[in-house]
This record gives sequence, C-alpha cells and structure tokens, in this order.
Amino acid sequence: VAMAATRSVMRAVRVFEFGGPEVLKLQSDVLVPVPKENEVLIKVHACGVNPVETYIRSGTYARKPALPYTPGSDVAGVIESVGEHVTSFKKGDRVFTLETVSGGYAEYAVAAANRVFPLSVKLDFRQGAAIGVPYFTAYRALFQKGCAKAGEIVLVHGASGGVGLAACQIARACGLKVLGTAGTEEGMNVILKNGAHQAFNHRDPNYTERIKACTGPRGVDIIVEMLSNINLDADLQLLSCAGRVMVVGCRGRIEINPRDTMSKESSIIGVSLFLATEEERNECATAVLDGVEAGWLKPVVGSEYPLEKVAKAHEDIICSSGARGKMVLLL
Repeated sequence: VAMAATRSVMRAVRVFEFGGPEVLKLQSDVLVPVPKENEVLIKVHACGVNPVETYIRSGTYARKPALPYTPGSDVAGVIESVGEHVTSFKKGDRVFTLETVSGGYAEYAVAAANRVFPLSVKLDFRQGAAIGVPYFTAYRALFQKGCAKAGEIVLVHGASGGVGLAACQIARACGLKVLGTAGTEEGMNVILKNGAHQAFNHRDPNYTERIKACTGPRGVDIIVEMLSNINLDADLQLLSCAGRVMVVGCRGRIEINPRDTMSKESSIIGVSLFLATEEERNECATAVLDGVEAGWLKPVVGSEYPLEKVAKAHEDIICSSGARGKMVLLL
C-alpha cells in the first residue's frame, strides 16, 4: 500500500553510539519506514518509556541492537497503512503495540501485525502507550511464571511504576490479596486506588516488619520484585512456604543466603517478556484486552515528555524518587 508522498520524512530519536541519555539524538529528516508484508505503519500519538530502554541504550544490556537505532516498543496511535497480507487492521484504526520493528520514539513506526492490538475507545493514546510492556510483563510474572491463584497474598515491591500498577490491577481482579510498596505518600495513594488492599512505604526502616504483621505467620505467597539488587535478601524472609519471588527488575548484584530458600522451599524466578512464546503472548493479550473491556484495566499515566525532552525522560526514569504511573513521550 503506497504512502502519501507528501510525508516522506519524520522526526525520530536516533542512537548512533551506546552511552548516557545524551546519545539520544532527535532528528527531523528520518525517512518514514514502509511496512513490509504482515506489518503495519502507525502514526504515533504516544510512546511508553521503559527502564529496559535505558539499559539497552547504555550498552550494558544482554541485547544490543545494531546501531544506529530508534528505541521504543509501546506505541499508541492510528494505522496509517498496512503491508501485504494484513487483514486484521485498516487505515484509521486506533491501536497499541507490544513492540515495534522500526522504533517507537518517532512520528511513525512500523510493527508486525501480530504485535499490534486494537485500542478501546475507553482509553486515550497516553493510556494506550502504557499497556504493552507493563501489563504483559505483569501478567507473565503473576500467572505464566508465578502460577498465582485466587486467595494468595501477593506483594508488589515498587508498585507505583508502570509494571507495579499493572500487577496490582491484574492481581486484584483475579482474586488475590494485594500488598504494595512505594517510596512516597503520593505513590502509596496511587497504589491503593489501583487494586492494593494495603500500601507500605519502603523508605520506612521497619516496613518489612509491618508487612509481616499484616500477613501473620503465613507470609507472602508471591513477590513481584522491581529492584531485586536491593530487596531480594529481605524478600526471602517475607515468603510463605513454597513462596516465590518473581524477578522483574534488577540494577546490579546482591548477596543472599541460599539457605533461606531451603527453609521454606521457596523459589526465585526470573521474568523476561522477551522470551515469551507466541502462544504465551496471545494468552497475555487475551487477558489484557478482556481487562480493558471489563473496565478494571486502566493504565495510570505518570510523567509526560515531548520528544525533544527524551534525554530528560531517560534520566528521570532511573533517578527520580518515587514513580507514579507509566512514563510516556507525547507526539
């Protein structure tokens, strides 16, 4: 499907070398990509910013894209054109993505049609950009890897960010007792409005004692952990028998005593959405789209930045104290 010739270049963020936030270069003469077969071209209205994108940009992550590249996977926008064999979408459809081929920090992005989903009119584009990675990761952590069941107690450690709030909403909707931690009063309030039964301030030196008082001798069945390099040792003390820590985020090393896992036969399980099979991704998608329809899946948008301020966004997502929702770039 031919593109309108009037709009052959666009603004997009390009990374020519790995490094700090300053390597993110906004360029205004990037060619608009053309969708191949089974791909769609999306006019981007908003794009989510995820911590993993800062790790990839710095060059310290296991996955290194070929340079130069445009970061960004969670976009929300409108279908501009579709490649051959695409029947699921047409020009003008509102959509959100789980990943992109060409990169999401741009005015237009190409994505594989099977990584694109319809965006309900119940949600705006900012919220659409907050669904993909956070909700699919949270669902994978809780159910595909964590085997969560109704009635279990889940602790979401770092619950006020994108993945954390997604985990609170999903766990609450599925009948779990939800505890969450945040670093600010504001963060704790956001958690309580989004599914947590109780919130704890992880800057309070006695917060783990408060959690133990709340769960009683039973302990926590599942911990969804966003900062395992800080919390993993303490997490192991909070678990129930056969409890499990789902490692969703980590920024370094930590020392633990493996005996802590023996005394309760507990598990430490890594979570990577990147490793999900097609079937698992489809299961996540079904759960997420059902949640939007049912009305309990309501992404919370936090800080918003124009594309010009992308370096600031990358700085803030790592350094700012206390998240409150998903960080997005607006186009």
